[in-house]
Amino acid sequence: MQIMGVDIGGSGIKGAPVDLDRGELALERHKVLTPQPATPEGVAGCVAEVVGAFSWSGLVGVTFPGVVTNGITRSAANVDKAWVGVDAAALLTRELGGLPVTVLNDADAAGVAEMTYGAGRGRGGTVILLTLGTGIGSALFTDGRLVPNTELGHLELKGHDAETRASVKAKEDGDLTWERWAHRVQRYLAHVEMLFSPDLFIIGGGVSRKPEKFLPLIEGIRAEIVPAKLQNNAGIVGAAMAAKH
Repeated sequence: MQIMGVDIGGSGIKGAPVDLDRGELALERHKVLTPQPATPEGVAGCVAEVVGAFSWSGLVGVTFPGVVTNGITRSAANVDKAWVGVDAAALLTRELGGLPVTVLNDADAAGVAEMTYGAGRGRGGTVILLTLGTGIGSALFTDGRLVPNTELGHLELKGHDAETRASVKAKEDGDLTWERWAHRVQRYLAHVEMLFSPDLFIIGGGVSRKPEKFLPLIEGIRAEIVPAKLQNNAGIVGAAMAAKH
């Protein structure tokens, strides 16, 4: 079974049809740059461009970098503030000519995909997926059940929003070495571990393609730490999964 998945990020919007029997992309993904400013109308147009690249007519799942409840976007950290309070599902359905659209938090989507097909498959206890990218997204699971919209990237760390210190964007903006950045990620993980005592951390986002660069540098964390197996496609796969339900 194939369903279209689209992942809206702070810097890029990417999508592809997903083979839900195998939990992988059925075709090579299509990606466009996130418009600046990332207004609802601008982003919706880009989503339509991605979906249109596949001449798709069917169910569509879309992730959003913020809190989403019943298709309505409630926060907007790395996109335009005009998203707050928008019925994103209705907006995107209109933009896509009436195709049924399901919208959910981006990290929740990635987490569900990893728990079903990837690094969290078959794992019980408390599992936390963290997507490190433009910001930090989080997905919290207890015995396989998702606690939605946790937004742990906005925990306070040394007086700052954690994602402004430990995201990939923070590494790039500060021109940090892998060692310095890994130390910041370590402090962040220690803080999250103190609050939730997870059995497993799954590290996702684009940086999960290079786990050897930073995971060996992280010390003193009790929980097991592994890279996401679906890497940066996890959000697309999770979006498609959500649309199926």
